Amino acid sequence: MSLAVEVQGLVKTYGKFKVLDNIDLQIPAGTVMGLLGPNGAGKTTTVRIVTTLLRPDSGTVRVAGVDVLRDPAGARRRIGLSGQYAAVDANLTGYENLRMVARLYGMSPKQSAARAEELLSALGLDHAAQRRAGTYSGGMARRLDLAGALVARPAVVVLDEPTTGLDPRGRLDMWRVIGDLVDDGTTVLLTTQYLEEADLLADRITVIDRGRVIARGSADELKTSIGGDRLTVTLAAGQDMTPALAVLAQVGIGEPSHEPGTDEASVVVGDGTRTMVEALRRLDDANVCVLDASVHRPSLDDVFLSLTGTMAQPEPEAADATDEVEEEVMS
Repeated sequence: MSLAVEVQGLVKTYGKFKVLDNIDLQIPAGTVMGLLGPNGAGKTTTVRIVTTLLRPDSGTVRVAGVDVLRDPAGARRRIGLSGQYAAVDANLTGYENLRMVARLYGMSPKQSAARAEELLSALGLDHAAQRRAGTYSGGMARRLDLAGALVARPAVVVLDEPTTGLDPRGRLDMWRVIGDLVDDGTTVLLTTQYLEEADLLADRITVIDRGRVIARGSADELKTSIGGDRLTVTLAAGQDMTPALAVLAQVGIGEPSHEPGTDEASVVVGDGTRTMVEALRRLDDANVCVLDASVHRPSLDDVFLSLTGTMAQPEPEAADATDEVEEEVMS
């Protein structure tokens, strides 16, 4: 198995605060790695180190066979980065933005023009090529930013919260573009707070919390790791939850859960449909009025909540300690 990205023992501290605590990542070539975690978990710090924007205290990082710490310039030639905010010049047209990036990469005027036109077409922006980027919608600006990251045909593309702030149509467009990248053999490191995004796009997922890896595997493996199907019942308003919880404890696996102040309770079950029928019979015998009952397989939201104790928040990661300190950029 050829690894496009290999991270070992990554540590980063600020004073007494350890932002990253022995992070390991391995991303096979031509796959998508989803990096998940609550705000402040260390995702953006990891991305900054992998992309040569920040120097770790210890650990090693190799991208497309290049040691990022020893040869940051060589690593940059193999990495494309699209961050949480579109880094485009609003006063230039889409075409001019990409042609400028190509020239900065050392391409000739003819090569730069051809590459700009190629990317604008590939990302569905050819109709707006001659419009100022400042007039683009959020989704169009993000696609233009991604096009800039692809100008040099990098082996590895790092996408840090690529769909934050986009409307559903913009997110779908970006998902299509990412899928096309992988189909062409590009390796992608994706950080996201949208769990359905990771579920759809990522071949493997790594979950980090407080600077440590707390789980890794495919989406299916992570879902299986927290148990089987989950039976959820909704009681009529004002119903006493105690007998319902007693019934769910009898038919389920482990202790049922109930969020105080709600009329819902749930429990992990071994045989979803059969257990639901039995639970409803017992609840009826106990004179518990049930308005709704459902069985569902754990989602990545369930995994995230189980592992971190919080729900994922689809907002820019602003809590990394690196936001409040001066970064040491590798030369």
